[in-house]
Amino acid sequence: MNATAERKPVHLAVYDTLADWETGHATAHLARAGYGIRTVGPSTDPVTSIGGLRIEPDTALDDVRPEDSSLLILPGADLWDTSDDLAPFARKARAFLEAGVPVAAICGATAGLAREGLLDDRSHTSAVSFYLAASGYTGGEHYVETDAVTDGHLVTAGPTEPVAFAREVFRLLGVYEGEVLDAWYRLFHDSDPAAYAVLEKAGAA
Repeated sequence: MNATAERKPVHLAVYDTLADWETGHATAHLARAGYGIRTVGPSTDPVTSIGGLRIEPDTALDDVRPEDSSLLILPGADLWDTSDDLAPFARKARAFLEAGVPVAAICGATAGLAREGLLDDRSHTSAVSFYLAASGYTGGEHYVETDAVTDGHLVTAGPTEPVAFAREVFRLLGVYEGEVLDAWYRLFHDSDPAAYAVLEKAGAA
């Protein structure tokens, strides 16, 4: 999909120990669809991913406003489970959701949202149900055993499902839909060569 209209940027949270592999499908194809990708750190000081990538954030978390964004993406990171350092990102996710702006959380970020109380009344998923249960949240009855879940403006997924995570993001933002969305998923998840022809025909390859 080649977007012609200017879009509000997508904000990608970046912090030390972030899981490099979890958001690449989403951000790459969002960029191709015309969304600017802006990295957001605790400050503008450089951070380092699990894979050793050094990232200098475009902006600091305190300076990000929901009304200036199309989406907030929260990747997993060891810090979600080892400290409270990333709690401000979960609080920012609350502000986005309350403003009706989408949030997409994968892996450890789902635990951060659980601790913030954002999964108590929403359908969601994560790595496994007992991982979120350890957070002490009260939303266990809304846990869904599947690859990725969208409930309203919130997308959640576990660490092994970056392609399904991206699929749900694209569906939510209307980047790809219907047969094209299904073909995109089959190409990148199942390596289905027939899916490429569908994407090429739609101008999405």
